[in-house]
Amino acid sequence: MRFISWNVNGLRSCVQKGFMDFFNGIDADFVCLQETKLQPEQISLDTPGYEQYWFSAEKKGYSGTAIFAKHKPISVVNGIGDHKYDCEGRCITLEYEDFYLVTCYTPNSQDGLKRLDYRLDWERDLRLYLMKLDAVKPVILCGDLNVAHEEIDLKNPKTNHFSAGFSDEERGAMTELLDSGFTDTFRWLYPDLTGAYSWWSFRSAARSRNAGWRIDYFIVSDRLRENISKAYICSEILGSDHCPVGLDLTW
Repeated sequence: MRFISWNVNGLRSCVQKGFMDFFNGIDADFVCLQETKLQPEQISLDTPGYEQYWFSAEKKGYSGTAIFAKHKPISVVNGIGDHKYDCEGRCITLEYEDFYLVTCYTPNSQDGLKRLDYRLDWERDLRLYLMKLDAVKPVILCGDLNVAHEEIDLKNPKTNHFSAGFSDEERGAMTELLDSGFTDTFRWLYPDLTGAYSWWSFRSAARSRNAGWRIDYFIVSDRLRENISKAYICSEILGSDHCPVGLDLTW
């Protein structure tokens, strides 16, 4: 079973840059999107064989998530149950017989870490939400989690130590999540691989120099480790400042 996650940084823009070519070619069971930046009625995508699930921010042109799924879920939940976050359209959960699939767009702490307190509240409440799901059945979490967990996960860790996405507080929140019974699938398979990034700034030709960050993840309940077949980063795919990341699981 193949899962894909991509922060498209504006789906309408990404569609003009080859999104559907990638979508049709990857033949995934699930394609999870973040930062769609639209309301569902603002776009019409022909995705035969897939059901489309959307959760948009109340603010137009901001945030938003979506999942295109080949398999009909038992239930669909938008948000994590708190309007403080849910008004920004940051999370969708699909329930299946053997797992929950959660796509997530974690808030950015912004320049000067001015939104760090909000971000850390989100981290705590998302972790508690995921732990509740995990108590029922295994969880597959994917999305732009807006943190490079370890120094290996970005090109320039020293100069970015206090930047949004690489603060001690954000990295600590990721450690706390993983310590709560979850596994970073890419690092599980490739603990020492360097130069593997999923986001590059539009500035300073960062992508051509591979001066990037790995901030897009597939994280699964620890008991799914044996099901991990492949975890990968599609760094050759353009269309956004992020590239797609993927996970193949066997059942």
